[in-house]
Amino acid sequence: MSSPINPKRVQTIKELPHQDGTVVYWMERDKRVNDNWALLFAQSLGMKYKMSIAVVVVLPSNIHDATERTYGFILKGFQETVTALREKNIPLYLFAGSPEKVIPLFVKEFNVTKLVTDFNPLNNIISYKNAIAENVNASIYDVDTHNIVPARFVSNKQEFAAYTIRPKIHRLLPEFLDEFPAVRTHPFDWPFPVPEIHWDMTRRNLKIDRTIKEVGWIEPGEIAGRESMQRFLGETLQYYGTERNDPTKNAQSDLSPYIHFGHLAPQRVALEVVKLSGATIQELTEKKENGVPGKHSNDKAYLEELIVRRELADNFTFYNNCYDRFEGFPAWAKQSINEHRADVRSKIYTLEQFENAKTDDELWNAAQEQMVATGKMHGYMRMYWAKKILEWTPSVEEAMVIAIYLNDRYELDGRDPNGYAGIAWSIGGVHDRAWPERSVFGKIRYMNYSGCKRKFAVEEYIRQVSALVMQHTGVR
Repeated sequence: MSSPINPKRVQTIKELPHQDGTVVYWMERDKRVNDNWALLFAQSLGMKYKMSIAVVVVLPSNIHDATERTYGFILKGFQETVTALREKNIPLYLFAGSPEKVIPLFVKEFNVTKLVTDFNPLNNIISYKNAIAENVNASIYDVDTHNIVPARFVSNKQEFAAYTIRPKIHRLLPEFLDEFPAVRTHPFDWPFPVPEIHWDMTRRNLKIDRTIKEVGWIEPGEIAGRESMQRFLGETLQYYGTERNDPTKNAQSDLSPYIHFGHLAPQRVALEVVKLSGATIQELTEKKENGVPGKHSNDKAYLEELIVRRELADNFTFYNNCYDRFEGFPAWAKQSINEHRADVRSKIYTLEQFENAKTDDELWNAAQEQMVATGKMHGYMRMYWAKKILEWTPSVEEAMVIAIYLNDRYELDGRDPNGYAGIAWSIGGVHDRAWPERSVFGKIRYMNYSGCKRKFAVEEYIRQVSALVMQHTGVR
C-alpha cells in the first residue's frame, strides 16, 4: 500500500534503517480517527512493512492552568475515538504524565520502530518532540494534518500579514485540498495486551483546576463536530459575510473548539463549503472586484477565516518562538510601545479585577462574563477585550500575561495558535500596520466603547450576555 498522502505533509524528524517492530501514532493535536493524515500515514507504514499499529495519547497531568472544562471535553471526545479505532483493529493507550517521559518508555516497551505524530507549532510541543527524538531508537515522522497547506511548505519564514501569505496559500490549495481516504480495518493485529481505560479514575487522577466547570452548550467528539458543521453550513453560513462581526447575531460557526481539539478537520470543513457552493476552490479564493461582495461572498469570507487567517496563526507561532511575549512583536510596534511606556493610564486593574469582570466598562465586563460562563467569547469582542487589557495595565508585558492567562484558562479553544496570534495582534500589532499615534497605545490599533456602539447594539449584547450567564450558572 503506497502512502495515501502528499509527502509534502510529512517532516522526517529522525530516520533510522528499517527495523521490524510496531508503528505508533502519538495523537497529540488532532484527536480524531477520520480525516486525519497522520493516522493515515501511520497506517500506510504498517501496511507497507506488514506491521501492527496503535495510537498513544498522553494527557499532561499538570499543565499550566488546565481545567476541568478543558479536560472534560478532551476525555469525552476520546471515549468516542477509542470505539472508532477499535472498529479498525487499532488499539488506543491513554496515559497521564509528561510526553517526553511517557513516549520513550512506550517506544521501548512496545518495540516501536516507527513513531508518527501530528504537527503542532507551539513551543512546549516542539520541546517535547525534540526531547523524544533524542531518547528513542525509532524513526519519527511529523505529519501536518491540521493545516490544509502544510505550514512548513507554504512558507519557510514568518509572514508579515495575511496579504503576504494569502497568495501562497491560494496558489497551493488545488494541490492540497484533496479528499481524505478512509482508514482501513488494519489487517495486522497488535501483539500486546491493551488495558481497559477507566475514564472516571483517569479524570480523578488529573492534577487540574476543578473550579472551572464544563459547559453544556457544546457536545465533544467527531460526530458532534460533524453535526455542528452541517448546522452551520445549512443555517448560518448564509449570514456569515455580513453579520459575523456583530456580537448580537448568531452568525459565527462555533466550530473553533472542535477544530482546536482536533475533533474536526479544517480541511473537511473547507471541502464541504466548496461542495455546497458548487464552485471551484479557485473561484472561491479569487480576488473581489472593486471590493464589492458578489456571488459566494459568504463562502469566501468564511474560507478566508478558516484557511488564510487560521494558517497565518500557525505560521506565526511556528516561526516566532516569542509569540506570547513582547519580544515577538514587529520592530515598529516595539519601538512605539517603548516610547509610550510612561504614559498615564486612565485606569489600572489587577488580575483579580479582570478575572471577576470588575472594571468600570460594562461592555468589557460582559465579554469577560461570556467567556467565563460559556467558554466562548465572540470573536469581535476578543479584540476589544484584549486591547482594553493593554490600556488598563501598567505595561505591555503584564497585559500579555493577563490576556493569555484568562484566554487559556476559560476559553474552550485556549492554548491555540489562533489565540496567541489574536492577542499579539490586539496588544502588539502583529499582522497589522502602524496607526495614528495616541497615548498608551502608541501606533497600535485602538478600539473603544464608542466605536463598538457604532458597529452593533452594545446594550443588546450586554443584555444577551446577562441572560447567558444566568442560563449557564444560575446567577447574574
